[in-house]
Amino acid sequence: MKRVVFNQKGGVGKTTIVCNLAAIAASRGLRTLVVDLDTQGNSSQYLLGRGVKAERSVADFFESTLSFSLQSPPFVSYATATPFDNLEVVAADPRLEELIVKLEAKQKIYKLRDALRKIKGYDAVFIDTPPALNFYSRSALIAADRVLIPFDCDEFSRQALDTLIDNIQEIRADHNDDLAIEGIVVNQFQPRASLPARVVEELKAEGRPLLAQTLSSSVKVKESHEKHKPLVFLDGSHRVTKEYLALFDALEA
Repeated sequence: MKRVVFNQKGGVGKTTIVCNLAAIAASRGLRTLVVDLDTQGNSSQYLLGRGVKAERSVADFFESTLSFSLQSPPFVSYATATPFDNLEVVAADPRLEELIVKLEAKQKIYKLRDALRKIKGYDAVFIDTPPALNFYSRSALIAADRVLIPFDCDEFSRQALDTLIDNIQEIRADHNDDLAIEGIVVNQFQPRASLPARVVEELKAEGRPLLAQTLSSSVKVKESHEKHKPLVFLDGSHRVTKEYLALFDALEA
């Protein structure tokens, strides 16, 4: 299963969701790969640690597609092991930014899809995306089977939701018939605050594909970032960890 987590708005928790769902998959014995397509490289840092530089990155992969080769290296060769069993990452690289113009000019939008179709030995692939509908997020949506949309109950997020879903549906129609919207996951939810609760109820009334499991706001998540340790490995009994476990189980049901 290849799952992309995407929203054009920043700050909605894409990286946290990618890394924690991937960590749960790995903890369940599934050989899991995270592909980090965001130039900021937050997923890479979260899973590898601050200052740890991967020998090969996703930028190396995309750069290799710009030159013709009869025998391209397999995508797995760009993966780096994390400190966690069954979990590897194809790390991001700042060079992604400078490569984008060349990749678009040479129409390399299907290269990630083709590489992931050939990959063997992984039970789950999670793709982190930049907060923009650019070459890399389009590549991810074309390569994935499912897309999960994080939503933070912000009014700007709500206003952008129609455009976001329309963009995903357009990519599905034009490039990837197999892509399914898994649902909208409400992140950093504060059930006692009136605005988030009202927004959630309104989205339900509008028939949005809202997932039942929400993810709470907690300082434990920030601690997880600081320690570069996903929640399931940091504190398996914490409330937010249990929410992630419930979300994972619902998605895999």
